Amino acid sequence: MDFQADIIRDSNPMDNLEKQLICPICLEMFNKPVVILPCQHNLCRKCANDVFQAGNPYWSTRTSSVSGGRFRCPSCRHEVILDRHGVYGLQRNLLVENIIDIYKQDCHSRPLKKGKHPMCKEHEDEKINIYCLTCEVPTCSMCKVFGAHKDCQVAQLQNVYQGQKTELSGCISALVAGNERVQAIISQLEESCHSIEENSRQKKDSLNEMLDVLYSILEEKKNELLQRITKEQEDKVGFVRTLLERYREQLETSSKLVESAIQSMDETGTAAFLQNAKQLIKTITEASVSCRLEKLEPGFDNMEHFTLDLEHVKDVLRSLDFGPGEAEGEEEDDEESEDDDDTEEYQDIPEGIAEGQQ
Repeated sequence: MDFQADIIRDSNPMDNLEKQLICPICLEMFNKPVVILPCQHNLCRKCANDVFQAGNPYWSTRTSSVSGGRFRCPSCRHEVILDRHGVYGLQRNLLVENIIDIYKQDCHSRPLKKGKHPMCKEHEDEKINIYCLTCEVPTCSMCKVFGAHKDCQVAQLQNVYQGQKTELSGCISALVAGNERVQAIISQLEESCHSIEENSRQKKDSLNEMLDVLYSILEEKKNELLQRITKEQEDKVGFVRTLLERYREQLETSSKLVESAIQSMDETGTAAFLQNAKQLIKTITEASVSCRLEKLEPGFDNMEHFTLDLEHVKDVLRSLDFGPGEAEGEEEDDEESEDDDDTEEYQDIPEGIAEGQQ
């Protein structure tokens, strides 16, 4: 604790020194001050122990091998990890103790300082020197004798001062302890937020991987079914084109026979006509018999047998949802088989798709 700079700047160095020697908990001069490492702030050892006990209510039940717990400095909120000795393991600040002894000796050697004393609002010339217990306000003797507090119970200011200062110190300790608990809850909530975000990220990655497997299986099955349709398309179209070519050849042959027969019909010579007529009739008769080629069966061009009924598969996909999670212990034990189970689970759906496709 650096007192020197403040003492040099202040016109009343002893008054400033007294302010530096006040405990932030009890608001009294330090009593057995301990230094809180590493922030170097000081507290009375009793005050520090009260704050520590309030923030660590179960510390007294711990064994000696357990760490002493956590302590947060009320001045700067710096967190200190204490050992098994708790607050009593903190170093005493001997320098501050020596300064307090010197200050007290100097105070005893100096005459009492006349400070500015608050005056009564009702009796401006009267100092406030008593405390009304009934109304719970400080007042003056004139108010007790002649004024508004003449029927009230009063007490000396010093007696009430000590009691209320002790009460205020307890309230401060309780508030500091409450702040410690709130800070602990805040830390837990912040950690929970981080944990939720990390767990959600992992589950999203896992879900994307599983659905990518489904997409790949569907894409593979789609290509397989498209190939089946294409194969039958090529077979049927090839057959029809072959039949078409045969009919075209037959038509061309028949057209030539018709042309030859017409030319024979134009022959005027009896002998000449009869020379070719017999063979031409035979050729035309044979051509008429051979023109009965294969025909397409009814519905040959129909592709309705490739229709899929996917309604039940759609229902299965729509019903996909997250199931109840396993216990942590079970997850650790079944870590190796978990991937296999997930693969089987998502392979059930493509099997249903395959059934609908057939």
